Amino acid sequence: MHELKVTRLVAAPPEKCWDVLVNRQEEWWCPAPWRVEIVEQQRRPGGRSAMVMLGPDGERMPQDGIYLDWVDGARFVVTDAVVRNGDGYVPSEAFMIGGWEVTPEGEGTRYTAWARHWSEETMAQHKEMGFEQGWSAVADQFAALCEGG
Repeated sequence: MHELKVTRLVAAPPEKCWDVLVNRQEEWWCPAPWRVEIVEQQRRPGGRSAMVMLGPDGERMPQDGIYLDWVDGARFVVTDAVVRNGDGYVPSEAFMIGGWEVTPEGEGTRYTAWARHWSEETMAQHKEMGFEQGWSAVADQFAALCEGG
């Protein structure tokens, strides 16, 4: 498996972390000064997951795919290998399968985000794009929201 992963221990209960994870994505999903706009989220396996990442200089990076897994209170998994077109599924140029999880740990919650790639080359490309720095910044933003009031 060609996986990249970021994890954080968050000083907040799992229920709060799950709420931030799924209901406040626009506040933590992209490393600042980038931001994201949610287009559609059909929160179930096979449902559409669509958003647009917006850069500070007008950059637009659409992200469209489907949920592979959705377990309320625990995790969701998406891929860009398939997109929804109306009621149908359409193959897409795949980059990764991504997962986000929150699990109870001690007095807090373990946040884990991972990206699995089809090949060593695409994993290396994701690393070169700044995976560790970007996804770590996102994890920090997520933790700050969970730990704040």
